Amino acid sequence: MHLNDIKPAPGSRRPRRRVGRGIGSGFGKTAGRGHKGQKARSGGFHKVGFEGGQMPLQRRLPKRGFASPLRDSTAEVRLSDVEKMKAETIDLAALKEAGVVPKEASGAKLIVSGKLTRKVTVKGIGASKGARAAVEAAGGSLVDIKEKPKAPPKPPVEVKAPPPKEEPKQKAKKGEPGAEKPAKSAASADTAKSAASSGAKGDKSKGGEKPKGGDKAKGKKG
Repeated sequence: MHLNDIKPAPGSRRPRRRVGRGIGSGFGKTAGRGHKGQKARSGGFHKVGFEGGQMPLQRRLPKRGFASPLRDSTAEVRLSDVEKMKAETIDLAALKEAGVVPKEASGAKLIVSGKLTRKVTVKGIGASKGARAAVEAAGGSLVDIKEKPKAPPKPPVEVKAPPPKEEPKQKAKKGEPGAEKPAKSAASADTAKSAASSGAKGDKSKGGEKPKGGDKAKGKKG
């Protein structure tokens, strides 16, 4: 066998598709795009995952969990790593210099993993409750520990009692001590006075008073 006799395995290298080179190529005329439609046109492309207006798959599936964007920027430091370090003051710069945390880390947190037997001063990094207890038990101290700010307590909600319902006042009947006669209005009093005065004038004109000289005239006739 010679080098010029070596050939690839059958089927491993397929011939290139000669698109739009006539009927003989197998992909002439429509060049594999079919007849009409959006995909048959030049520039007829839509965004990846588009399903013709139907709710796409990436929106139909539910969301699960939560990925914090700061999870990679805060490194975890074990107590066993601090035990191996020579520095007495453990801060972010000392951890980076010792290669315990990556140089890209913007923060660090001390966790309970391993044992700590020597006295150290932890400064400017976070620490769990167990890690604090371990550092203090070894005779060390913690300075400027970063803690999560606690949310202020919510003020108690005051529940106001509904105002008491007023009972409807009952009208007092006539003759009872609470009953009072309605006062006549000034307009009704004026109308009554005018009616009385007009009635008196009418009586005088009709014959309330005898005409002068009536008796004398009757005597002469008799």
